[in-house]
Amino acid sequence: MTIGMNHMREIRASKITDAVAALCQSANFELGEDVLAALKKAEREEESPAGKEALRQLIENARIARAESVPLCQDCGTAVVFLEIGQDVHVTGGDLTEAIEKGVSKGYTEGYLRKSMVKQPFSARVNTKNNTPPVIHTEIVPGDRLKITLMCKGGGAENMSRLAMLTPGAGRQGIIDFVVKTVDEAGGKACPPVIVGVGIGGTADKVIEMAKRSLLRSVGENNPDPEVAELEIELLRRINNLGIGPGGLGGRITALAVHVETMPAHIASMPVAVNMQCHSARHKEAVL
Repeated sequence: MTIGMNHMREIRASKITDAVAALCQSANFELGEDVLAALKKAEREEESPAGKEALRQLIENARIARAESVPLCQDCGTAVVFLEIGQDVHVTGGDLTEAIEKGVSKGYTEGYLRKSMVKQPFSARVNTKNNTPPVIHTEIVPGDRLKITLMCKGGGAENMSRLAMLTPGAGRQGIIDFVVKTVDEAGGKACPPVIVGVGIGGTADKVIEMAKRSLLRSVGENNPDPEVAELEIELLRRINNLGIGPGGLGGRITALAVHVETMPAHIASMPVAVNMQCHSARHKEAVL
């Protein structure tokens, strides 16, 4: 049987490059309205004077970054790209991965964003000078659109990521203990107030991706599953009782939100991953 290409929608590789370049800059310059609203709410609720002042500074920092098109943070992050590729999309005029890499290079170079990626990671650690390569997660979805979501992931928060291959017997309480301990041990190193991404289920590789992907959700938007939403609420309460506070200066608001994603797991295992997002919770998306 011959399958015609007449239903395929073509997207030029150069358009993808331009879109990624623009996302690199807007993500670094413009804090999302959901994050800004969460910071303002935190500033109203924070009891610690030092914590309150830290939150005021973060809100002012976001204003300046947007007004002057300068980075929210000196660490402009690893470029993490989530692609949703419609199965009826055909990329023409170049290679998809190469187009994204070119976009990251263009965005970081032309936007005067700090380049943080180094090759030979365990020896010479030589800067690649254009913040490539990006980390790319690809998903094939129905339709004829290409959705590009770019997350600029700071090193401080990423360094606090943790994976636990818990036994099923550890149960809900085992998950709570692991997540809270992870945030407690991170202290101020993850640049709080953080958004805590949690993955539960799947396999070791999948659960880490789920934890990171959960950070793309609007801040404080609970999981639609009531059981999971209840876990998010309890985790947030427990984390904010740690007293780490904004900037690690002490206070009530250590986390703005906890986002949990789950999937089925093997009968013998219960993987849990934590991936934290710093207060510069930078991600933007474009649909081509």
